[in-house]
Amino acid sequence: MGITPKLNCFDLSMIVVSLVIGMGIFETPAQVAHNVNNPYLYFGAWIFGGAISVCGALTFAEIGARYPTTGGFYKVFSHCFHPAFAFMINWIVVISNAASVAAVALIGAEYLNPLLLPPDLQHSAGIKLISITSVLILYGNNLFGIKMSSRAQNVFIVFKIGLILVLCSSIFKSNTLGAVNITHTSLVQNNISGFGMSLVAVFFTYGGYQQTINFGGDSINAKRNLPKAIFIGMITVIFLYLLINFAYYRAWGIEGLRQKPALAATLASAIFGDVGYKVISLLMFISVMAFINVNIMSNPRVYYAMAEDGILPQKFKQINKTTQVQIFGLSFFVMSVIIILLFINSFQKILNYVMFFDTIGLSTAAASIFILRKKTRHLDKTGIYTIKWYPAIPILFITTYWFVTIIIFIKNPIAAIICVCAFIAGLIIYFITKANKKPNNCL
Repeated sequence: MGITPKLNCFDLSMIVVSLVIGMGIFETPAQVAHNVNNPYLYFGAWIFGGAISVCGALTFAEIGARYPTTGGFYKVFSHCFHPAFAFMINWIVVISNAASVAAVALIGAEYLNPLLLPPDLQHSAGIKLISITSVLILYGNNLFGIKMSSRAQNVFIVFKIGLILVLCSSIFKSNTLGAVNITHTSLVQNNISGFGMSLVAVFFTYGGYQQTINFGGDSINAKRNLPKAIFIGMITVIFLYLLINFAYYRAWGIEGLRQKPALAATLASAIFGDVGYKVISLLMFISVMAFINVNIMSNPRVYYAMAEDGILPQKFKQINKTTQVQIFGLSFFVMSVIIILLFINSFQKILNYVMFFDTIGLSTAAASIFILRKKTRHLDKTGIYTIKWYPAIPILFITTYWFVTIIIFIKNPIAAIICVCAFIAGLIIYFITKANKKPNNCL
């Protein structure tokens, strides 16, 4: 039975926006400012990153249209390359998700830190303590079962909506910041590596659109609506990101951005005073809890699917009959997050690991379009979406992402080597699992 298309252009546009806008925009602008010397390069990084992300989104749209399937990433890699390579990449996605949760947990702790701890404890150790404690609290909550997890998630979402409304009002009121000192930086030409490192944070913030790979078969009139929705969704995201960044820059300038923790709360403080700072800080932390909670809920399900296909040990499939909780899978994911937090207490350092994984994974996944075009020639004149200016669009996307990969390797070779070892570990796990898998496993 085939997939029945049900999503119209508006549905798809909202999906794109929802996939992309997360917590990164409240932290990564400071990271971008650290790597550039002037506002032209700063905003240029956001515009260029948005344009490249549009290229990536359109590439994944065609991949999804040519190979609409559940479990997008794993299935496409397996179909176009090899199951071993598919597992190696998706194993890294699993680790990358844990690292992303750790990074976001640090963002939340940075917002809550000044509200909970005395000044003498407001340093990296205090942030790490809050981060780990938050993850453990949500881990305990998830052990009670999916019902308890979903109820907590509903509460978090209500607060997240409140955060968005308050933050939007602060942006529109940013024209009242006349009393704030704006720092103008000298227009010194930045080097290529600095701009490349700024793209690490930018691409992290624009990430998420790649999941459009799952919606190719769900789109009504995919040839017209899918690229149109992706373009509308990404242009909306780019506009919102530039608007928020303009508010940040207008308040502090590039130099000020480099030294401002908890950007959203600090901006609210400049407009609404100390009360605004505390309210936004609390809402930001609750929003972070929502992101952590939904990942703790969802990632063990990914383990279950991989174990069901026989590419992870069967231990990951074990479910508590009473609570329907994957205790081993849940514990494995949470332990992965905590280990990352114990050894790395810097958002920037985690960002390097996450983006090294993502740049390799996304660029390789995008390269599957060249193989899919050959394997699905029979679909070329059936009305499915195809990229205009092919192959320039996917080549531009892949080349840019590999440029960022090389920059990360040059700037942080230790992180790159660790990531390469993680890839190799995934390959070893795959072959060990396949070797131990009995051909006739009857109960």
